[in-house]
Amino acid sequence: MLDESIYEPDRETAWCPGCGNFPLRTALATALAELEIKPSQVAMFTGIGQAAKMPHYLRVNGFNGLHGRALPPAIGFRMANPELEVIVESGDGDTYGEGGNHLLHNIRRNPHLAHFVHNNQIYGLTKGQASPTTGTDIKTGVQPRGVTAEPFNPIEFAVGMNASFVARSFVGNRDHLVEMMKEAIEHRGYALLDILQPCVTFNKVNTYQWYSERTYELEEDYNPEDREAAFARAQEWGEKIPIGVIYRNEKPIFRDSFPQLPDEMQVEPDPPEEYRELMEEFK
Repeated sequence: MLDESIYEPDRETAWCPGCGNFPLRTALATALAELEIKPSQVAMFTGIGQAAKMPHYLRVNGFNGLHGRALPPAIGFRMANPELEVIVESGDGDTYGEGGNHLLHNIRRNPHLAHFVHNNQIYGLTKGQASPTTGTDIKTGVQPRGVTAEPFNPIEFAVGMNASFVARSFVGNRDHLVEMMKEAIEHRGYALLDILQPCVTFNKVNTYQWYSERTYELEEDYNPEDREAAFARAQEWGEKIPIGVIYRNEKPIFRDSFPQLPDEMQVEPDPPEEYRELMEEFK
């Protein structure tokens, strides 16, 4: 196992004290260390939001894109470079709202990458309006009488789309979260890990206590390859919320459709001579 301190950046965070992103970041560092994946071996892609700050606060290769657009550059990178571990970090609004179109079509494509969704059931960075996963019992500054739209169920959606790996975890269950992250990273294909985490500033309903009282780990004899059983678990929400690998479906990945692509990196490690001065300027 590697020393987790190698992932620590030399900068302070801008997250609120008590934010669920802190234990999530710690769990990810542990998962990478236990898998013995060095910082130089990780490429992390994000959109906009609190979750998107992760590559600033974790010492890995990082790319910040547009809101809801973390997946396109991640897939482009994966097609060009099959050697690094590709991780997408995004929030519930970033993924299930603005990025919903990319979520849908990349479940279809099944690219080889791990997608960690920081699901705090609210828009945290943009001051607390309802996200696609916000419950109808929650009032916000934009929805003062409560949310009226039915919440989006990402687990049920992903199982319905026949995704190759669908899992859920909770930041308050650190050991479980580390294992889910490791399984998602090692899975060959598109691995969606929905991570329940509190927003201590804007979501006063879905707190650490609320999740702790409701989440339960799937039984040891649960079969994630049983799609009918996965649908049943995906529909559980409220008093009981299952966490674990809910559905797994091994199938070819997107890159398998392009046998002409070699198995090694397809980009030059050093820029051509005429571009080096420009690259130095933006370092």
